[in-house]
Parts: sequence; structure tokens; C-alpha cells
Amino acid sequence: MIVFNLHCDLDHRFEGWFASHEAYENQKSRSLIECPLCGSTSIGKMLSAPRISRGLVEAPNLVAAEVEPQVEVAQSKGGVAHAVNPQAAPQALALQAAWFQMLRYVVENTVDVGQQFADEARRIHYHEAPERNIRGQVSHQEAQALAEEGIEILSLPLPAARKGPVQ
Repeated sequence: MIVFNLHCDLDHRFEGWFASHEAYENQKSRSLIECPLCGSTSIGKMLSAPRISRGLVEAPNLVAAEVEPQVEVAQSKGGVAHAVNPQAAPQALALQAAWFQMLRYVVENTVDVGQQFADEARRIHYHEAPERNIRGQVSHQEAQALAEEGIEILSLPLPAARKGPVQ
């Protein structure tokens, strides 16, 4: 396995594990690689030292002082390369980790009712169905209609990769 540091067009960063560089290129060309945060399929590789996973191997002990901070280069939408502030990277990663933790909590503690969200929310609100936490999709008009009926909902963009059970 080979691990690539990837980013989407909104500069969300994540790892991708692939059997080979060709497997990465094949999946990218078919838009099968998706940002786990926003769902974008406009994905690029970041400059990084290649990492190849060959099974369970004990990693050497590294002292923090021995590891130099890396300055990564990312492509902006206009195609102009810019340096990423290495001090901002840990904060961005911490924010992204918190976002993923919150998404995981939502997915693990709700029932996906899909396109039936508005109907199921009404049934729960009017005590026609058991009270439980649900998630699903509604149009903007359906969300407005629910609000007018006094049914509170929270809009949370959830990438397709995170809509199912988190593994």
C-alpha cells in the first residue's frame, strides 16, 4: 500500500491509501476519490515524502526535536502555488479532527431516514412515531415548511462517505 497526502479544491487535507500510484490515478480519473469533509471530487496530491505500508512493522522511536516541520505547497483554484503556514497546519488539523469527531457522533447516534426525513420528522413531532434522533435529506422548501410547523431541524452538510456507519 502507498499513502498519499491529498487535498480537495477547498484545501481540506486527508490521507488516501492505494495499492499503487496507478490505482490512485485510475480512481481519480473516475471521480471515485472524495473529500471526507465536503464530498468534493476535485482532488490533488500534496508534496510529501512517500510512505509505503507493507504490513505491521514497528516504527522507530523519533524524538520530536528530530522531526523538522514540513512546509507544504498547495494549489489554489487559480492554479497558483502558495506555501501553507506550518504553524496554522496543527490548528487546521485539530479543527478538522473535531469536525470528524462530531460527524462520527451524529452518524452513530441517529437513524438515516434518507429522503423520508420531512415525513418522518412530522410523524415524530406529532407523536405518530417513536421519538428518536434521525438524519436525512430535505429540500430548502421542505426545511422551511418544517420550520413553519414548529419542527426544529439542524442542517448539517454530511459528505456521502460519512452518511453510513463510520468504521
